[in-house]
Amino acid sequence: MNLFNLFKKKSPLKTEHIPNWYSHALERDVVIDIYLPPGYRKVPNSYYPLLLLNDGQDLPRMNFKNILKEAFDQNAVPAFIAVGIHANQDRIREYGTVRQVDYKGRGDWAKWHKEFVISELLPFLRDTYHASSDPSEVYFAGFSLGALSALDIAWSEPEIFGGAGVFSGALWWRWSDVSPHDPDADRIMHDIIRTDNRHHRPNDQFFWFQAGTKDEDEDRNNNGVIDAIDDTLSCIEAILERGYSTEQVRYLEIQDGTHDPETWGKAMPDFLDWIFHRIGGGMETKYF
Repeated sequence: MNLFNLFKKKSPLKTEHIPNWYSHALERDVVIDIYLPPGYRKVPNSYYPLLLLNDGQDLPRMNFKNILKEAFDQNAVPAFIAVGIHANQDRIREYGTVRQVDYKGRGDWAKWHKEFVISELLPFLRDTYHASSDPSEVYFAGFSLGALSALDIAWSEPEIFGGAGVFSGALWWRWSDVSPHDPDADRIMHDIIRTDNRHHRPNDQFFWFQAGTKDEDEDRNNNGVIDAIDDTLSCIEAILERGYSTEQVRYLEIQDGTHDPETWGKAMPDFLDWIFHRIGGGMETKYF
């Protein structure tokens, strides 16, 4: 019985701040912000869709709470629970790709971040907040390096996650330094997507990507397109090569968008709208 719409206008948006949720996988306290929809209540046999977000410490700069409130007030999205996972000083070690570290050895604790999310955080949210365990109702998003981490985890666990949101993803992550002979070689996430055969592909996952035209100014292959956009479009190409349809992928390019929470806040309504409703088509490029 779905009672989300029945209750969501009965009370305002609520947030719960947990400053010291201990993770055995990470061996540290993790700061978590939980955003509960208006009218939130535990109803027997009813569960809320769930959105996890890496780099939850940046959500206030995005005006995330007000973005959610407006989306709920306008019935633009169904009632769902959002969870901001704060990073700490070890972010460069905990975020990355589980398969391997980058060429500087960064991301060596990525497997423990995944273990924390899968084995500790998700069971807690399901037991305590009635978060859904239906993959079609569970998504993972992040920003920059946190976006790479979210994509890596969601891609590897299609039985848990229905998709990922990649805001200015650090998709340059590579296992060797840039070679002038092949500057686009050895990008780890691209290779994971192209070679990972552990799960049947394609499946019902959906992937949303965003990049800004001023995310950076580097152009390692000198093709006139900044690396942030090049790496994003190449990652989308890799997903499509695996048999996913264009309706399962969305790319949002923000004119003059920069690598910061303010730009990601501008993109957030589009992400929420598309990931929960899949409206607006697939490979459309939208400018702000």
